[in-house]
Amino acid sequence: MDFKQELIFKAQQADKFIAERFFVNENRQKLLYESMNYSLSAGGKRLRPVLMMSVCEMLGTDFNKTADFACAIEMIHTYSLIHDDLPAMDNDKFRRGKLTNHIVYGEDMAILAGDALLNKAFEVALSNTAGITADKLVKSLAVLAQMSGSEGMIGGQVVDIQNSGSDIDEKTLEYMYMLKTCALIRASGLVGAIIAGATDDEYKAIDKYCINLGMAFQIQDDILDIEGDEKILGKPIGSDQKNNKKTFVSLLGLEKSKELVKTYSYNAIDILQNLKRNSEFLEKLTIYLIDRNI
Repeated sequence: MDFKQELIFKAQQADKFIAERFFVNENRQKLLYESMNYSLSAGGKRLRPVLMMSVCEMLGTDFNKTADFACAIEMIHTYSLIHDDLPAMDNDKFRRGKLTNHIVYGEDMAILAGDALLNKAFEVALSNTAGITADKLVKSLAVLAQMSGSEGMIGGQVVDIQNSGSDIDEKTLEYMYMLKTCALIRASGLVGAIIAGATDDEYKAIDKYCINLGMAFQIQDDILDIEGDEKILGKPIGSDQKNNKKTFVSLLGLEKSKELVKTYSYNAIDILQNLKRNSEFLEKLTIYLIDRNI
């Protein structure tokens, strides 16, 4: 199986895991489930579940053991997108080529759908613990909670909001990206490592790999917001400028930003190679993301 086929296969496996664990309840809160499912089933790269599965596999463990946590990380990511698109945040009307959740279901239901997906993530992560020891389960849950909270993704969003429309230096921007984007990517890799029984050195190396991958991913996002194709992206470009947000592109320019994407990406690959594991898929994934157009 070549890289592209394997990437598609793993993304499809993530979709399969989600479909097996999430369904619309035919009760009085059915509308809430429909709103949750609308965004959860909208597709996307499934990067975070694929990353979790692939780290686990690289360390010699069947990636199916990550199934519940792979669903959980995608639910958390999806909830963050629903809330990011709200009028109080980025006020976007399209996501993944579809109308955003609040446009279809209203702001009230979109807020509740995001809240419910966050809670559902932990419900799913705890739903089937067969094959995962108690210490691995607790450690994985702790990583998931921390990386999605005030010292992770939500904290990064706070820094983003507070600095919107103001001058921001490179260190503050890097700090914001470390939390807002890198945190869930770190959680994905670290949970995969925990479930696979990584050594302390492997765990630390995978964390560093994910930080570099996350920084490269977010800066490439900044670039796509300037020169991406709206039809391919599935959302309007220029949203950062519209919302007066500082990015690496606005701070350093396009060419320097593209250089940074490559620097972070090749740093990530060096870290993988030093692990002396079969990291071929993750290395190819890292290179693939350098020139991604979605």
